[in-house]
Amino acid sequence: MKLDLKRLFARSMTGGLDLVGPPPPPSPRSAKRQVMFITLAGVLAIVGTIAGIYYFAMRPEILRIAVGPANSDDVKVVQALTQAFTQTRSHIRLRPIQTDGAAASAKALEEGKADLAIIRGDLDVPKNAQAVATLRKNVAVLWVPPPIKVKGKKPGPKITKIAQLAGRRIGVVGRTPANVNLLKVILQQYGVDPAKVEIVQFPASEAAEAIRNQKADAYLAAGPVNSKITAEAINASTRDGGAPTFLAIDSAEAIAQNHPMYEASEIPAGAFGGSPDKPDDEVKTISFSHHIVARKSLSDSTVAAFTRQLFAIRQSVMSEFPLAAKIETPDTDKDAAIPVHPGAAAFVDGEEKSFLDRYSDYIWWGLMALSAMGSAGAWFAGYLKKDERNNNTSLRERLLDMIPKARRSEATEELDAMQAEADDILRDTLQCFDHGAIEEGALTAFNIALDQFHNAVADRRVQLTSMPQNLQRAGAQFRATGTM
Repeated sequence: MKLDLKRLFARSMTGGLDLVGPPPPPSPRSAKRQVMFITLAGVLAIVGTIAGIYYFAMRPEILRIAVGPANSDDVKVVQALTQAFTQTRSHIRLRPIQTDGAAASAKALEEGKADLAIIRGDLDVPKNAQAVATLRKNVAVLWVPPPIKVKGKKPGPKITKIAQLAGRRIGVVGRTPANVNLLKVILQQYGVDPAKVEIVQFPASEAAEAIRNQKADAYLAAGPVNSKITAEAINASTRDGGAPTFLAIDSAEAIAQNHPMYEASEIPAGAFGGSPDKPDDEVKTISFSHHIVARKSLSDSTVAAFTRQLFAIRQSVMSEFPLAAKIETPDTDKDAAIPVHPGAAAFVDGEEKSFLDRYSDYIWWGLMALSAMGSAGAWFAGYLKKDERNNNTSLRERLLDMIPKARRSEATEELDAMQAEADDILRDTLQCFDHGAIEEGALTAFNIALDQFHNAVADRRVQLTSMPQNLQRAGAQFRATGTM
């Protein structure tokens, strides 16, 4: 039987119902429609959750990177990378934090003031630092200027070995204490007591002038093989056509074994140009690296994204800043001097996780949680409406009991009273349906009972109307007497 709420009201109106107050308007929502709306709301919630996760995962993330000193090549490289990341709208953006040097940058990372830092591999590495990339490799260059020719004076003995530096004055290019420590490591390897050597440091901008003014007997510089500062300092050592003498560090491998932050290396012939070539042959030396390191607590996905962007953008940055060509992937060996960050290792090994790989578990558990919440909510809603459902069932049974009573009624007043009670039952039933306490099937059953009641009332009303008034009064008196 097709349910029609309007027909229920129409039958009640034509049956002479006297409703107390206006009846509530019928709700257009059925139980199935409510389920559909709840399902749609759940789907929208799931879609919104996934969209929220995607938004927070894909929005630009700013990383603070400590680098210094001012006007150094490291600062220039970081500035070039920062601009490139911004112009390409990359997911990872950089915010440079300028420091006094590599040591200060390492301290900033250790104290949590930076997410990334440019540090020297031969300095103390923070415990919370892990390698992301090798920014550049540096070589130690030791050389002795040619002797000054003075008329009537025989030049002193020529320095050709590091062991001959004892008692000499050695100039160090750059103000950083790290270069002095490097010199001491080299001297100690050759049995030269650093306390018996006079060490003088020159700012990089003043090194060439200090060398021309013969401020020291030998010099040390540390930087990339193609370092402009080192090349200018060496060229300033040329006097009267004489070329400087480069001191080979033949014990480079021994130094590397005793100090893992250093590696045995070579300076290729002609690396510093000039005529004649400087040097005129390969020179053994030691090298160390400048690293880009990240906080250990930085997420793997963030570091992997930064590493991927770094090597993707390196080619375009090289055209503006050639030193970017020196950027290399980190050492992923377990015994590396600086352990590699898992995010950088994932990029190097081709195991970087995609968006779905990273968040599939969260999405799956989110769907499970929403499903469980929906089921629990539906059960709780049904539980809250249990009393209302039970009450409506008892009212429907009352309506069925009134059908035979209406057929035996002897007065129209009694029929009117039962009709009024049926109106109240109808109002309560429709409210239960609006609230979702009963389903369409229960409302259909109620409609059948209401039709039977209406038919019984209508038939009995016709019978009472055709019956003489005296018989109605006698019947009423008889019932009253029988009751008494």
